[in-house]
Amino acid sequence: MKDLRRVPFGYAAALLFAVLLFGLHLLDISVGQRLIQEFTAFSMRMVVLVPCIFILIGLLDAWVPQQWIQKHVGEDSGIRGAVYVILLAMFQGGPLYGAFPTAHLLWKKGCSMRNVFMYLGAFSTLKIPMMLFEANFLGWRFTLVRGAASLPVFVLTAAIMAAYARGKGLQMKELAEDQAAGQPGAAADGLHRR
Repeated sequence: MKDLRRVPFGYAAALLFAVLLFGLHLLDISVGQRLIQEFTAFSMRMVVLVPCIFILIGLLDAWVPQQWIQKHVGEDSGIRGAVYVILLAMFQGGPLYGAFPTAHLLWKKGCSMRNVFMYLGAFSTLKIPMMLFEANFLGWRFTLVRGAASLPVFVLTAAIMAAYARGKGLQMKELAEDQAAGQPGAAADGLHRR
């Protein structure tokens, strides 16, 4: 029999959640019924949205060359790279979990860590669809003040997180390493320690 300590935490948590849902359903507790309804609705949204996200990520991976990413949003891109990733994040829609595959692709293709963190911050706070929705309920003044206040916060946070990662010895792989990806020892995930 397999040692239970070697079962990944995610599997154990999912199993525990399923048992909890089943128990609440059997006991006919109203909170359990509501939880099952919400979980089912969320799962349906995931089933529809996630394949679309991965198709778009695959197209981006195939159509956008690594040299272009490194040139425009890589380590030497400066303010121009920050503007590009913020604009990319602003014109996207969907929930935050939809941003992580894009962030990983940018990272894998040579985007600087600072710009990846900046992309995630902008995606979570400055998406145009979200800002339009917010302005409809809270007004344009509030939306613009909140956007202007959050922009320097995630820019600063991205710089701090990138500096911390570099301090820990994490760095992006170079283009030459990516071209040698078929050879043994190449970093497949885009990150390695010095």
